[in-house]
Amino acid sequence: SQSEQQILSSQLECVQSIRNGVLEEAECTESDRVTLFPQQGSGAETQTWSALKLMQVETETLYNKGDSEDLYVTDILYEREVTKREVTGAEVTELVWKLCLAHSASYETADLFMTLVFELRHLSLEALRALWQRSSFKCRDNWQPLIDALPSCATEACVVLMKDLIASGEVEEDKVEYFFWSFAFIPNPTSGMIESLAPLLKSPRASQSCFLGVTALVHRFCSAHSSCGVVPPVQSVMRTLGKFLGGNCTVQDSEHLSKMQLVLKAIGNAGLAAASLAPALSSCAALKSHPMEIRLAAVQAFRRIPCSARVSDLLSQVT
Repeated sequence: SQSEQQILSSQLECVQSIRNGVLEEAECTESDRVTLFPQQGSGAETQTWSALKLMQVETETLYNKGDSEDLYVTDILYEREVTKREVTGAEVTELVWKLCLAHSASYETADLFMTLVFELRHLSLEALRALWQRSSFKCRDNWQPLIDALPSCATEACVVLMKDLIASGEVEEDKVEYFFWSFAFIPNPTSGMIESLAPLLKSPRASQSCFLGVTALVHRFCSAHSSCGVVPPVQSVMRTLGKFLGGNCTVQDSEHLSKMQLVLKAIGNAGLAAASLAPALSSCAALKSHPMEIRLAAVQAFRRIPCSARVSDLLSQVT
């Protein structure tokens, strides 16, 4: 039978003594039997006896509120101590060189890269521009550490430098797209960031990622500033988008149609800042002579605009 073929059998018995919810004593006996040949009944057996006894109870240590003065609640993503010393451009340049010499797939490279990101946050715009002049080189595997680190920096100086590199055409197209998409993840955007990026929307070469990345940055800024509509850089972005609408979203050809759809999507992306364009959006949606794609995109552009700014008869006009 199955029980006859069982090689190891164990048993554990414990007796506990508890008083007032506190374990005072525990005695345990454990026996283990190994049967090598069940038919012959031969084997080995061990027994272990253990005892735990409560010796003393210490009084509860009072919590000292003074110990919590330097504590704060945060997540553990990329947690690092704040750098107390002043970071110099020469030190960051040396760090970029170390990254180039390190093996691409190693813990050392990962640590050096994170150090680069955090030290970039301490540099001024002038220091960053000087750093770019010294460290814009490519490593032996065609890697540019500074280019990859800038989007994670997320300071106003880093954003302005990225804008300068985009405008001057000093970075490859795929890296430009990478820059634009990173703007949507900047945790605390400033009006200075928006001011530096706003002119890029006027470029004939402005891509989809440019429109959506900049307006996503505007949306995050407005989520933290309820009166963002009166901030000049935000107004500049919305004026540029409003000019593309031309009052009622009239399009001449298929290329213009695609651009108009992109602009309408960008307006919807901007959120609170787009409240001033609500009347124009209503006109775009109301004209039945417009292509259905434009009318639908105009309605969808209202998705983040507050209800108080919406035109009350919008639905009756588009039905």
